[in-house]
Amino acid sequence: MQDEHLPIWLPRLAMHGGPRFLQIADALQAAVADGSLSPGDRLPPQRHLAAQLGVDLTTITRAYDEARRRNLLEGRGARGTYVAAPKVELTAILDLSMNTPPPPDGVDFDDMLKQGLSQVLMRADNGPLMTYHLGGGSDADRKAGARWLEPMFGQFDAGQLLVCPGAQAAIAALILALTEPGDVILAEPTTYPGLRAAATQFGRHIVAVEADKHGMVPGMLEQACHQHKPGLVYLNPTLQNPTAATMPERRRKELAGIAKRCNLRIVEDDPYWLLADAPPPPIATFAPEQVVYISTLSKCLTPGLRVAFVVIRNPHERERFLVALRSFALMAAPLTAALATQWIVDGSADRLMEGVRTEARLRHRMARHILAGRYSGVGDGLHAWLELPAYWNTSQFARAAGSEGIAVTPAEAFATGSTTVNAVRISLGSIQDRGRLQAGLQRLSDLLARRPEPFSAAVV
Repeated sequence: MQDEHLPIWLPRLAMHGGPRFLQIADALQAAVADGSLSPGDRLPPQRHLAAQLGVDLTTITRAYDEARRRNLLEGRGARGTYVAAPKVELTAILDLSMNTPPPPDGVDFDDMLKQGLSQVLMRADNGPLMTYHLGGGSDADRKAGARWLEPMFGQFDAGQLLVCPGAQAAIAALILALTEPGDVILAEPTTYPGLRAAATQFGRHIVAVEADKHGMVPGMLEQACHQHKPGLVYLNPTLQNPTAATMPERRRKELAGIAKRCNLRIVEDDPYWLLADAPPPPIATFAPEQVVYISTLSKCLTPGLRVAFVVIRNPHERERFLVALRSFALMAAPLTAALATQWIVDGSADRLMEGVRTEARLRHRMARHILAGRYSGVGDGLHAWLELPAYWNTSQFARAAGSEGIAVTPAEAFATGSTTVNAVRISLGSIQDRGRLQAGLQRLSDLLARRPEPFSAAVV
């Protein structure tokens, strides 16, 4: 380890070598690679290095930030900045179980985050960013939400929209606001697990309604309404989770018509609409008074934006929803909501979403090629439904995939009825590196091609 009292590393800068902060970061990376700098070596203080190189302090700060982003440096408080030890991958698991957006193609997400937060803090009064917002979001946040939903609904009154901390919180609040303990909630036989989790927690009962390749069967819905007198109907009609099916417009109109005739409340959970290729209009456009519409930014931008927009036309139901939400979540974090608003207003959200969409389609193309014959993905969204050969069952396959270092989600996780499909869901966005995803998909393909081995539990 070098003498910490006299750090001596100095990079050479070229007159026409590009931005100086990148030259410094590149030189640092090269010095680590060739052994000139070793893990634990202390870097020159930023002011010292700026003086030695004849550049301003901001250039050195940006260079050190870039080096930290590359995992080359680590800060140790007042002791200074040091060359970081190489990162060790402690887990070999390839996670195809978590439905998150893939890293956006052609978008510098780190820079977008820094710029967005900088704009928020520069333009906003910090007071409102650190206090309570009890009205379902600020006026600016609701207007940004209405702008975000224009592709679905055109222009509409932002006063009918509420901002809340994610779609799961919205679903839970709607169950509390619009149903009573013991009520029935109708859903398709395979559906989003968060619905079942919330309904069970609140003492409501999920009843499965038969679905075909186009979604919930209208005649079966009408029959279930007369039989069960449901409090809500839950639908996820676009790139449905987990099957990736999109309900056609005709079916949406039929279900909207039943909702009107039977005075049903439909919760339309629609996180993937903006990722789909030419999706039909939301069900809410055909029965606006009967349908509550949820759109979250977590599935099309990034999970860290715990911001969802909820459209409720009925003012009395909007107030009931807010009362229910405050009982467990109170509000969306104002700083996060302000960042979402900034990104929507300045166009960053559209660029980020387009990058996510482009990368998702590349990954679907890869999966379709590798998993030909078993793959039900349609080229959009974040996930696909992988049908298993008869010699595999879902629990066997999920366990075998786990032994191969791959996490998948079996059909049982999505079941609302007593029967399940012999399939697993694979999520294509959670693995950052496309090459690692390709390797994982190839391992799944190899696993599908061979029959399961007898299972024997280890005894220790």
